Amino acid sequence: MTQRVQGVVVLGRNEPVRVETVLVPDPGPGEAVVKVQACGVCHTDLHYKQGGISDDFPFLLGHEAAGVVESVGDGVTDVAPGDFVVLNWRAVCGRCRACLRGRPWYCFDTHNARQKMTLADGTELSPALGIGAFAEKTLVAAGQCTKVDPVVSPAVAGLLGCGVMAGIGAAMNTGDVGRGDTVAVIGCGGVGDAAIVGARLAGAARIIAVDIDDRKLETAKTMGATHTVNSRSSDPVASIRELTGGFGADVVIEAVGRPETYEQAFYARDLAGTVVLVGVPTPDMKLELPLLDVFGRGGALKSSWYGDCLPSRDFPMLIDLHQQGRIDLGAFVTETIGLDDVEKAFARMHEGDVLRSVVLL
Repeated sequence: MTQRVQGVVVLGRNEPVRVETVLVPDPGPGEAVVKVQACGVCHTDLHYKQGGISDDFPFLLGHEAAGVVESVGDGVTDVAPGDFVVLNWRAVCGRCRACLRGRPWYCFDTHNARQKMTLADGTELSPALGIGAFAEKTLVAAGQCTKVDPVVSPAVAGLLGCGVMAGIGAAMNTGDVGRGDTVAVIGCGGVGDAAIVGARLAGAARIIAVDIDDRKLETAKTMGATHTVNSRSSDPVASIRELTGGFGADVVIEAVGRPETYEQAFYARDLAGTVVLVGVPTPDMKLELPLLDVFGRGGALKSSWYGDCLPSRDFPMLIDLHQQGRIDLGAFVTETIGLDDVEKAFARMHEGDVLRSVVLL
């Protein structure tokens, strides 16, 4: 039976979000209905609101979530009603050329629920990243549900669904940070701070945080940064080189997603060093670099998709590390709010003092 729940939708580009009645169908084959308990307010949701992802309005926003499986459709065996899960937006297919080569984190055929959730008048909704979790319940592909230890709070667990995983994975998976490496992270929001946590976990000897906001730099130090650079008052490339004996960092993680900061990352790395782009650019952005510099500096220029994570492997591992006290996922939760406060949370993103606002349901 179709269920009526409350959810946060945006009807058109840059319109204020609204709490509306959303109709959630019973799960079909390979699908699951999840009772959402917590969902983080991510910049990607703001990009959807602004039309920076696509024009498939109206959107049901929210994707960084945890909750309990309520029901499953035919053929679902990996999760069952009552399981506590983190939702992920890259449900791997197991059959594409990446999966068959043993690299499922690059899956080229990730999937979502086939059925559509709708507004009360029947208008089909586009769920953000195939999830749509600013809602009391949501319909997803069962492969988007990753079972984790229910001992951790939903507000903490849900952050693995996007930003925290993206940052930690950018360092540990994509950047392959090793023991004794020097790492620079440009952009110290939630994803950048998670990259700092990942670099620390991987054994980096020196972690340089770069941002234009001193408050964010202070927070970065609590996450594990050993040095900070305010790029509003000093040249970040020169500063990173000065802190690394004139060489540059072994790995530079760009967590902003702008051509200017990517160029800084490119020139702030050591010869044969690695640049990791985890910040999400907009469709109109372009990058221009001398091709001779690309060749002459060597190394690797990488993009990090969801921290190149495999949710079934990485989510439970990071929950375990949190339980052991080796990482503090709770430090990323700045405030908890209700569905009615999502528009205010988007506004707070620009104030510089919020890592994550988390909606509790």
